[in-house]
Amino acid sequence: MLLRSLLAFLLIAGSSAVFSQQGDAATGRPPIIDIHVHTLRVNPAFTTPLCPWFLSDMPGGDPRDPAPPIFNSDCADPLPAAASDDELREAILARIRDLNMTMVAFGDPGVLHEWAAAAPPGLILPGIGINTDMPVADFRDSLSSGFYRVVAEVAPQYRGMSPSDTVFTPYFSVAEELNIPVGIHMGTGGNGQANIGQPAYRASLGNPLLLEDLLARHPKMKIWVMHAGYPLVDELIALMGAHAYVYLDVSGFIWSYPLDEVHYVIRRLVQAGFGKRIMYGTDFIYWPRMIETSIGVIENARYLSADQKRDILFNNAARFFRMNHEDFAWPTD
Repeated sequence: MLLRSLLAFLLIAGSSAVFSQQGDAATGRPPIIDIHVHTLRVNPAFTTPLCPWFLSDMPGGDPRDPAPPIFNSDCADPLPAAASDDELREAILARIRDLNMTMVAFGDPGVLHEWAAAAPPGLILPGIGINTDMPVADFRDSLSSGFYRVVAEVAPQYRGMSPSDTVFTPYFSVAEELNIPVGIHMGTGGNGQANIGQPAYRASLGNPLLLEDLLARHPKMKIWVMHAGYPLVDELIALMGAHAYVYLDVSGFIWSYPLDEVHYVIRRLVQAGFGKRIMYGTDFIYWPRMIETSIGVIENARYLSADQKRDILFNNAARFFRMNHEDFAWPTD
């Protein structure tokens, strides 16, 4: 997760279904799937407003001085943070309803169950991570319960480990057997990650090509590369060219890194032929308007056609998760 530094600081294409492009009757908007939403308790330390694309300036620092600031709220319209768990939950439900959204969510299990119970059935798809202290049999039981729909976010990079480390093999084998998609953190974690609360983090372990041994061991496992492996887009293109069942999400970097850089990465992936495998995601945590900001990046991209925008915002994820159209509409009765 791109914002793990903040917290520390305090497949695939098996379905050929055609999905409707019409707006839901209750909202008038076409459906959107956000495949990267974190369920967390609101932390009073994180009430600072957040500027979109705040990593446009990373001046560095000095080890004798205080750590570089994580946030930047010095902009014309910073995003306010939710002030309470209730406010955060209601903000999420409002966006599911008003923006006709389905969300793949994972994080604090208590919060996840609360959100899933409050939302209409099927509009929050719960995920569970991999804790190697959990017995594999318990992991299997959790995935077999019917509650969890994905395995995410798997983030060995923050532990100084490769995603292909064999310690994860028994867990990935269960996901592969049960046809549960897996989301794996690859790429950057923000400015000064290894200096601010994550000393085990290694930039080199975010290289998408490190997934190849994992994919060789689990040829039928559906995975998506989180954060588009940013900034290693060429390595991701090489990986996806060799492995047809790998998708990606654009979460995290879509609202944090310079906007020109965000567009460069998305355009590069589309130009390389992977427009049908790019999935929208936010890496949402505490700032509700982060969702509208991120959607706007895609909707306002002049280099994307209307069909390409719908693919990124909806069609690709619907295909990846083998969903049906009726899974998406907010009930009107």
